[in-house]
Amino acid sequence: MKTTEPTSQPTDVDSPLSFVNSNHTHTAANTSSSARAANHLTGGDMETDLLADQPHGAFSTTNLGDIDRTAADEEVNDINTAVLAAESSGEEPEAEDDIPKSLGNSSQKRHLQAAKFNSWFSKQAEQLHKEESESAQKEVDDEDRSARFLFGQHESTVIIDDPREYQLELFERAKQRNTIAVLDTGSGKTLIAVLLLKHILDQELENRALGNLPRISFFLVDCVTLVFQQHAVLECNLDQKVERFCGEMGCDFWSKGTWERHFSENMVIVCTAQVLYDCLMHAFISMDQINLMIFDEAHHAKKDHAYARIIKDFYIAGSDGALRPKIFGMTASPVDAKVDVVQAAKQLETMLHSQIATTSDLSLLQTMVHRPQEQVAQYEVLAAPFETDLYRRLKAAYGGIDVLARSFRIAKDASSELGSWCADLLWSFVLAEAEGAKLEAKTERLFLSREVKNQSVEALDEDIAYLREAREIIRNHQFREPQSNELDLSSKVRLLRDYLVQRFKAPTEDKCIVFVQKRYTARALAELFQHIGPPHLRVGVLTGTRTGDAVDLNVSFHRQTIILMKFRKGTINCLFATSIAEEGLDIPDCNLVIRFNLFSTLIQYIQSRGRARHANSKYIHMIEKGNREHLQAVTEVLAGESVMRSFCESLPAERLLQGNDCDIGEVLARDMNRRVCVTKSGAKLTYGSSLAVLAHFTSCLNQDPGYTPKANYILEFKDGKYVCEVVLPEASPVRSAIGRPAQRKSLARRSAAFEACLLLWKGKYIDENLLPVFRKRLPAMRNAQLALSMKKTSAYGMRTKPDIWARTVGTNPKEMYVTVVELEDPSMLRGPYQPVAILTRTKLPTFPRFPLHFDAGSHCKVINTPMDTKLDVTSENLSLISDFTLRIFQDIFNKTYESDISRIPYWIIPLKVCRQVTSGENPESLVDWDILRFVQENHELLWNDDTPHSFFENRFVVDPGDGGRRFFTVAVAPGLKPLDAVPVGAPPAKNMNNILEYSSSLWRATRAKVKFRVDQPVIEANRIMHRRNWLDEITEKEKDVQTRCYICPQPLKISALPTSVAAMSLLFPAIVFRFESYLICLDACELLHLDIKPELALEALTKDSDNTEEHQGEQIHFQRGMGKNYERLEFLGDCFLKMATSISLYTQCPDNDEFEYHVRRMLLVCNKNLFNTALDLKLYEYIRSQGFSRRLWYPQEPKLLKGKGTKQGKDSHKQSLGDKTIADVCEALIGAALLSHFDTGNVDNAVRAVTKLVNSKDHDLVRWEDYYTLYTKPAYQIAPSSQSQLDLARQLKEKHDYQFQHPRLLRSAFQHPSYPFSWEKIPSYQRLEFLGDSLLDMACVNFLFSRFPNRDPQWLTEHKMAMVSNRFLGAVCVRLGFHKHLRHNGSGKLQSQIQEYVTEIQEAEKEANGAPDYWVHLKSPPKALPDVVEAYIGAVFVDSEFNYKEVERFFEAHIRCFFEDMSIYDTFANNHPTTFLSNLLTLSFNCTSFRLLAREMPPLPGGTSSSASGGGGASQVIAAVMIHDDIVAEGRASSGKYAKVKASSNALELLRGLAPFEFRKMYHCDCKPVEDDDGEDTAATAAGVDEDGGRGGSLTRDAAPGSNGERKQQHQQQHQQLSGIEGIEIGTAI
Repeated sequence: MKTTEPTSQPTDVDSPLSFVNSNHTHTAANTSSSARAANHLTGGDMETDLLADQPHGAFSTTNLGDIDRTAADEEVNDINTAVLAAESSGEEPEAEDDIPKSLGNSSQKRHLQAAKFNSWFSKQAEQLHKEESESAQKEVDDEDRSARFLFGQHESTVIIDDPREYQLELFERAKQRNTIAVLDTGSGKTLIAVLLLKHILDQELENRALGNLPRISFFLVDCVTLVFQQHAVLECNLDQKVERFCGEMGCDFWSKGTWERHFSENMVIVCTAQVLYDCLMHAFISMDQINLMIFDEAHHAKKDHAYARIIKDFYIAGSDGALRPKIFGMTASPVDAKVDVVQAAKQLETMLHSQIATTSDLSLLQTMVHRPQEQVAQYEVLAAPFETDLYRRLKAAYGGIDVLARSFRIAKDASSELGSWCADLLWSFVLAEAEGAKLEAKTERLFLSREVKNQSVEALDEDIAYLREAREIIRNHQFREPQSNELDLSSKVRLLRDYLVQRFKAPTEDKCIVFVQKRYTARALAELFQHIGPPHLRVGVLTGTRTGDAVDLNVSFHRQTIILMKFRKGTINCLFATSIAEEGLDIPDCNLVIRFNLFSTLIQYIQSRGRARHANSKYIHMIEKGNREHLQAVTEVLAGESVMRSFCESLPAERLLQGNDCDIGEVLARDMNRRVCVTKSGAKLTYGSSLAVLAHFTSCLNQDPGYTPKANYILEFKDGKYVCEVVLPEASPVRSAIGRPAQRKSLARRSAAFEACLLLWKGKYIDENLLPVFRKRLPAMRNAQLALSMKKTSAYGMRTKPDIWARTVGTNPKEMYVTVVELEDPSMLRGPYQPVAILTRTKLPTFPRFPLHFDAGSHCKVINTPMDTKLDVTSENLSLISDFTLRIFQDIFNKTYESDISRIPYWIIPLKVCRQVTSGENPESLVDWDILRFVQENHELLWNDDTPHSFFENRFVVDPGDGGRRFFTVAVAPGLKPLDAVPVGAPPAKNMNNILEYSSSLWRATRAKVKFRVDQPVIEANRIMHRRNWLDEITEKEKDVQTRCYICPQPLKISALPTSVAAMSLLFPAIVFRFESYLICLDACELLHLDIKPELALEALTKDSDNTEEHQGEQIHFQRGMGKNYERLEFLGDCFLKMATSISLYTQCPDNDEFEYHVRRMLLVCNKNLFNTALDLKLYEYIRSQGFSRRLWYPQEPKLLKGKGTKQGKDSHKQSLGDKTIADVCEALIGAALLSHFDTGNVDNAVRAVTKLVNSKDHDLVRWEDYYTLYTKPAYQIAPSSQSQLDLARQLKEKHDYQFQHPRLLRSAFQHPSYPFSWEKIPSYQRLEFLGDSLLDMACVNFLFSRFPNRDPQWLTEHKMAMVSNRFLGAVCVRLGFHKHLRHNGSGKLQSQIQEYVTEIQEAEKEANGAPDYWVHLKSPPKALPDVVEAYIGAVFVDSEFNYKEVERFFEAHIRCFFEDMSIYDTFANNHPTTFLSNLLTLSFNCTSFRLLAREMPPLPGGTSSSASGGGGASQVIAAVMIHDDIVAEGRASSGKYAKVKASSNALELLRGLAPFEFRKMYHCDCKPVEDDDGEDTAATAAGVDEDGGRGGSLTRDAAPGSNGERKQQHQQQHQQLSGIEGIEIGTAI
């Protein structure tokens, strides 16, 4: 469609989508996208007065919105009181029905089953909170993990989420000048820092390439905890080396050489500010070696803080302005003390040589960051500090000990703020066993530091003894259970308890942080609430790591990490925390923050408030009634925030971020130049409606369950205007579109959406009503491959003779081609042997050796040798040869042909050598001309009374009346006479009266007219029994047949053919049949212009049963002796077909996206296309579906005068073939074409085969090199590479020894579809992944095919699944470190999944101790990881100019080592619990009334969900197996998939070992087996065979040559495994 600009001309109504000028305002439709709603507990908005009648005073809360911010001295009593929020839970989702089996036609029955499941589910949900053992074990394991590991696994390292507009603007500003980002907690300041780091690193690589000295970046933090946290974030989101340092690592003592090594090896350093200051001070590094300094919590940059000292001492004093590093500061407020906000902001700007940038209106951030509802909670006036009984006792005895002086003060103060119980509890902290040594050491230090004369050591010993005595008192003191009254608890603590009881008296998702001022307060409150807390409150303590006094809780950094992890999971849902939780540490979002002790500065208020980020969260200020200081503290921070807001608004315009657009409707209404498109149906696409149309389209895309696809808008500011690129989800056929430049962001977004909608309409992915049709099209295309059924059969003509005979008859040849036919081991004949030769008018090819089967278990191969020299024949010799050939057919096969030499297709002659001949010998010297003349001269051998007995020895004798009776004579039996009885054991005959009658096959009436001599000799002979098929093993019927007999010569004919020639000629039917099969298949190859080896051509065209496609099913109508069938070659050809078409599409259609590639390839490789091509070529005629037949091997010419022959004409024989069989043969021919030249590496033959059989312009190549010839390198590939891209190539060369010529191509392999194209002008990896997938498939199949030549396709397919599975490729990706280089702008969910998987797979590999299958039992990785591996392979292939050897080299280097022992993957594709259960019920028990249902429930507190879910706060799914309306097994997991697997596994444990009658009795099963049209029981095949040839059922098959016997044994074992009891019959073989 041609896109036109707005115009005032009339609309072209004939155009399907026309443009009109809009002169009026359009309102965008509010089209909602379909999404999966999360089912969770939600906080209500209703407030109730819960505790008004409590004796210690009202528990009142006040909304801060009611406070007059300007009246700081207003009385508290004037504050309007409010009440607490009540909790309400959401409605449970409906039960999900996964794979319902047949339960009859009654929907009412299904509803009843669902109701039963829902009722059972509710009971299970009530009991779920009791099951915490798994989580407890996980917590124990985590105690032993390193801090770095825990941060990598559990901390929120993922920050590259969809960037907001203000973040992108700040990033652009930070690129230009030093900037301090003042944004609220949780607004994504770290994301801006990461974007800036990536920009600086790319710039640094460019500078280094120009020869500039290297510079590095520093991310500076204020405390050790943040070093590890921020390092985890950067390491996860940057593809350059990042390291972290802090004083606790001992780096204070490192030498300059050590530091220089670290600086040279890393491009980013995360450290405390003091570490960098020390390095600068010691000249380990200078300012001009730094390109960027990021100051986290930049408000600390004042006075003598390390931040300020770095700037004052080194940034200003010793650095040239041009070489100073860029500065980027991050803070929630420029103020961290009670000072003037404006003055503090200016001082911070001056100190950091930066300018503050923020939003013009802080309220704009509320759309990005949830702000809590603020309330004031008042408690009664506290009692004055007092002395408890324990206090007085200790004071009286030990009050003079100096080291306890502070503890006595704290305990007395605590009596007022916390109550008597907590005041006494503090002594258990001070005088604990672990603190005893510390107090004694401190006592000794104080003693030694005193400058008192004549001080005695006895005084020191006395103090230490007192300490030990006091410790003993506390050890023996009985601390009673606290009571919630004013005797034990202060009014402040009672108020806190009442609030927590209301929140946590029932199961809830709430998470709470209680901020206190002192560590001992946090510790005491946590201990207290262990005793008096509500049942669902699980408390923890989070304090700083700095060493304190004995009364304080000293928490290690590792312990901090564990606590935070538990809080994230929900194992802990209430933290008592000091200021450490306000700033820096990544505290998981919570919905309740209580300031037990008020803040002292504005930034403390802002940061602690920022911890309550969930929707409907609350922030509670606890203040004392009548305490003006408390009220003033609250009002001061509110006023301070108002001042800061005013300051932000007063900043210059260029330093303000406008955030979201305001009054956008008015702006659009004034814009009269907007484009509008109208379809034929009248649907109108406008700038406003395009957003809704696009949102609707993306919501309809097929995606993972639980994920709602959406469009991602990326804005850039260029030349004074905004340009937006919209990136659509991976499943979209259109991946991105760029809008036109616009003055406002909103218009830029709508422009991009408009362009995307136009592309979707042009591609017919949205219809004339602007509704998505793409979701309907994709399944239809997928069904193209399933359009053929192997069950559908038709009658097709079958060639019985090759074209060579018809082409050459009609002349009397003067020269002939000789093909010698010999046996590899003539002794197998167990008699005389003489090789023969076949003479033809055209030279025959060299056929492969093939076996003939003799006695049981013995076989011998046939050797054919085409001679190089032709045999010149005279008319006399031609007559000899022809007579001999016709005599063989007459005497041996009872066929009399017309003596027309010109119509004989081939001749048979005897040779006079009994050794293996060579092709270079003179054929004339090999011919036994004497036998030829003898046979021509003697029609038969006559005898008379004078004939010696020796004449009858070793003769070939035939019955002229019955050509089937043939004998080899031994000698005259002198003791027997013609009228003697037939000896016992002789083979049966028509007449058994006596030997003479036995020798004649004449009927009784004819026999009466013939006079036979009664004095003729009796000859001992061996009857030649019928072997119906020498190509197959001898049958049971043919074994142990008695051949010894006695005959009279007169009724018979003694042939002139020597027994040696006759014996060899008896094998001739099988030999000629196989030769002609080869020739027919070669005719098919000639039709396709393919050079294929005869044995492979025959294998590709051989269908040896009616269901050859069912690799593991019983073969129906199995044709014995046909050799290998096409199934293995089909497996190979299918893979090459996929690869060849993929390469062709990639080269010829460079502008197509991955979806179009898949659709076009599907159309090429689908069975329907192959079938239609084969039908046009009449390829079905060449398929060999019938084994050896005595009626088919005879020559069709000359004319048959006597005997039974075959019907004339090549179409006289029909065969029944399935449509899919014909398509499979096409793939097998491709495999044969590939394998014929496999040893030389030439695949041109296979390329031609693909071209011929797909019959499409999308693949019209004839040579492998044509692929690269057709390939035009896209502009992005050959454009100059940035240093970042060159560095990527360098890094990856260390992982795989390949040097990329085009690093931009390599970058494409690591560019996720969510990454905007406009940023680097490089497409995503999808095209390369499409190509690499087929290349990797081919490499794996080549390995399996050559390594396991006797394995059937089912085995090959199952084991290939392991090699190309996402699980394995994900492990390869991590092993090679590819995941570190993945660039994406997708959701945080993707990055968190990657990080979680990386941690898991690395731990698994470490624990595997070298076992290659460590990846098998892990969960599947994020799909991006295996995609990257395949894309990398595709990139290597393209960059190497389509050199497939590079693909094989990658396979050998990184994949093959995992699969040297394939036996360890035997069960990879088998025995999936759900499938196994279905087969067990249907195959073993004939049960069809069962269902597998699943339902998701809200997450329960306490960490009861599985570790895979990511913590206690994650949702769980419970699944159940229902058999005949009763639930028999259940399973729980974090997803429906794994819950169903567990439920199925548990059901299998119950059912395994049951006999069918036991199952039917136990579960009241009365299901009847389903019968087919013939009445056969088909329950055994309930699993079925899908239309694409999927192999269902597990019926055994008869043993056939090759691997069939092995299959039979395997299938029997599988059936026994299914049944659970060895020998149970699964089903009846057809």
